[in-house]
Amino acid sequence: MRAAVLYDQGDIRIIDAPLPQIASDEVLVKNVVSTTCGTDVKNYRRGYPLLKPPHPYGHEFSGVIAAVGSAVEGVREGDRVAVHNSAPCGHCYWCKHGQPSMCENLLFNRGSYAEYVRVPAPIVQQNLFVMPDELSHKAASLMEPLSCAVYGIQNCPIEQGDFVVINGAGPIGLMFARLAVLRGAQVLVTDLVQSRLDVAERLGVWRTLNLTGVEDSVVAVRDMTDDGRGADVVIEATGLLDVWETSVHMARKGGFVLLFGGTKSGSVLKMDATLLHYSQLTVKGVFHTTPLTVSEAFKLLCLGVISADDFVQNEYPLERLEEAILEHASGKVIKNCVVYD
Repeated sequence: MRAAVLYDQGDIRIIDAPLPQIASDEVLVKNVVSTTCGTDVKNYRRGYPLLKPPHPYGHEFSGVIAAVGSAVEGVREGDRVAVHNSAPCGHCYWCKHGQPSMCENLLFNRGSYAEYVRVPAPIVQQNLFVMPDELSHKAASLMEPLSCAVYGIQNCPIEQGDFVVINGAGPIGLMFARLAVLRGAQVLVTDLVQSRLDVAERLGVWRTLNLTGVEDSVVAVRDMTDDGRGADVVIEATGLLDVWETSVHMARKGGFVLLFGGTKSGSVLKMDATLLHYSQLTVKGVFHTTPLTVSEAFKLLCLGVISADDFVQNEYPLERLEEAILEHASGKVIKNCVVYD
């Protein structure tokens, strides 16, 4: 089969690889759609703290089961499936204490930019779903990022009518925006790219703010809140350290700040201790997702809560993967996808 390998930063190679062999408790999926992701862009440009190249590349995809291990139940060859890229062990300290995203044995399955993908047993058992006919492969490939946004939003104390700021209108930020709208929040989305903000408006947000040329984003956002008091909830979805820092200053007294976008390795957050204490802020970091929120994301996709048309713009063959990644990185699209014959 043909598969992508990231050999180093800025070095994607499409290679001939052996067809994966599966164990009795695994399945083999023939890929239909792989979507690009902000994590893929970061990995390509600057590396990723959890991965050392060379390694298989990509983690969002949907396809058709090509082979089923003898011990696998509930699926069969030919089933159209949505597949997550990870699964916790279920028995470590963190799993037993209701924090499976912190699992010390968290399994990540890399290599979705390939014609076939082997799905390990923990993912088969927890995070693989047979798709209804009306769900497209392109939409199903959004399950992984949507599950992360679902997990993040569940950590936010959003009440109906709350003023919620989302900094960053990339794929995750837009998913946060849609989920916050569904909670009845007054949602403001900020970004530097107008085309992305246009998508946020289609998703039903109250207002958008293009920060291009804005001298002080904190002042600009607070001025849009009642009496300039700041937002009830602020969600950071860029992975940029300076946005982490400004997000904290956008919250009202007693407000909540979710820091979700992954930063560059070695980043150090500076925070005003006086502000944190006397404004009684809650600042929380959240990583990845859980099997529960993966299943909830799958249900939301089946319900049509988000549309692939809003999130996935252009199609590329595997041989043009680097072009798809670079276009994603430019901000001209929300996502691209690789399609397979």
